[in-house]
Amino acid sequence: MPAPADHGPASTDPASAEPDGADGADGGDGANGGDGANGGDGGTRRRRRLTETVITLLVAALLAVLLRAYAGEIFWVPSASMVPTLTVYDRILVQKAFFNWHDAREGDIVVFTQPPLDQCGGPAGDLVKRVIALPGQTIYSAGNSIYINGHLLAEPYLPAYDPLGPPIAGRQHPYRVPPGEFYVLGDNRADSCDSRYWGPIQGSSIIGKAVLVIWHDHRPDLHGL
Repeated sequence: MPAPADHGPASTDPASAEPDGADGADGGDGANGGDGANGGDGGTRRRRRLTETVITLLVAALLAVLLRAYAGEIFWVPSASMVPTLTVYDRILVQKAFFNWHDAREGDIVVFTQPPLDQCGGPAGDLVKRVIALPGQTIYSAGNSIYINGHLLAEPYLPAYDPLGPPIAGRQHPYRVPPGEFYVLGDNRADSCDSRYWGPIQGSSIIGKAVLVIWHDHRPDLHGL
């Protein structure tokens, strides 16, 4: 946010007004000189208040930038790939502070920078998906079910019927997630461009973990993720 410019009035030195009052033979002129001094005090107070206001605004702007960069940030959901958990234009609070990509776990919803191999043609920018497999784990699908390290993945966050769409490897040749990378999918499996298309994401590309919904289905709605 651009800092407000401070174009305060030119200052007047009260001392420069005193000789006029002293040179005046009329005592009334001396009194007027005193009034001039009072006016200078008022101008000084106004300048001090203006300076304090500008400093306050600059500090507030700096704090806002620091909070956004390091503590948390609000993101909006650009597509339907996370329906029904998140709908288009939902607002989510993403935790950055005290979160490292090494802390990501299966089932976490994360925001990350757009993968370099993403050619799905959707909205450009940061993406939001769910972590399905961690570095070093194997993953494959059978029907609409997903298996991690040979075990069926429990997904209570999905509706009763959620067709998978494009499959993920196979039982005989499961895919192993490379070190430092994560396999992510959208909850709306049949309509999600995700790791099935552009591969796993780099852990270093993860911006943060979604922890709270503040706007859902076109209305205010506060609930955790």
